[in-house]
Amino acid sequence: MIEKTIGFLGAGNMAEALIRGLVRGGHVPAARVMASGPRRERLDELATEYGILTTTSNVELAGKVEVLVLSVKPQLLPKVLREIAGTVHPETLIISVAAGFDTGAIEDLLPTGMRVVRSMPNTPALVGAGATAIAAGTNATDTDMKTARFVFDAVGMTVTLDEGQLDAVTGLSGSGPAYIFLILEALADAGVKVGLSRRNAQRLAAQTVMGSAKMLLDTDEHPGRLKDMVTSPGGTAIAGLHTLEQGGLRTTLINAVETATNRARELGQRYGRADKGPDKDRG
Repeated sequence: MIEKTIGFLGAGNMAEALIRGLVRGGHVPAARVMASGPRRERLDELATEYGILTTTSNVELAGKVEVLVLSVKPQLLPKVLREIAGTVHPETLIISVAAGFDTGAIEDLLPTGMRVVRSMPNTPALVGAGATAIAAGTNATDTDMKTARFVFDAVGMTVTLDEGQLDAVTGLSGSGPAYIFLILEALADAGVKVGLSRRNAQRLAAQTVMGSAKMLLDTDEHPGRLKDMVTSPGGTAIAGLHTLEQGGLRTTLINAVETATNRARELGQRYGRADKGPDKDRG
């Protein structure tokens, strides 16, 4: 359990996922968790569901917490950082989940010396099965990184990387659930085509993907070795794999990750460091 007070600036889905993991997992008492947002009804939902404190004032939140999680859209981040810059305590740890916004840009908009950690979580955090990468800003300490890892470990697994690798993380695990959902949809369609009901095909496909992923994580084997365990000479699996290779599945997935990574870099150039002026908002 962590003894620090944690605040979430922004009360969307990712903030709720982290709040749920921290509070219901017994990692942080609800009384030490706070969230801010513009919609009172949304804040009331979170307060009722998890017993946390809420406020519509970002300034109030920033002045009260020891760990501040920035969980707003990237285009809103410059505005809220300027809003809280005069209130946030110098010792507060800043953790950002805003995609495409680097630690240097956040540091530029806050008082000198602020400690910032950038993260790239993904949507399976909503069900406690997230994959998150974290990277340290200029002033972040080892203790700060442990605190950030603690927060994201509450909703899945966490890896520590250099910040320059986070665009690649966005292309792989950040965007990856969309690829997997497309694959699952196709597998379910295939099951229906060969005679299964839609519900059974979908459940079997989902369990197969989940079980295969767990097998890889638990054994730490190379996926090629695990693939070979399924295939037998002249069998069904190798026949199916041959069709996948003919269709270019491997190349298509590699290209998808590369394309998404490049797009993440473009968005980073748009949001990341383009705006340092005191009166200019990003669009």
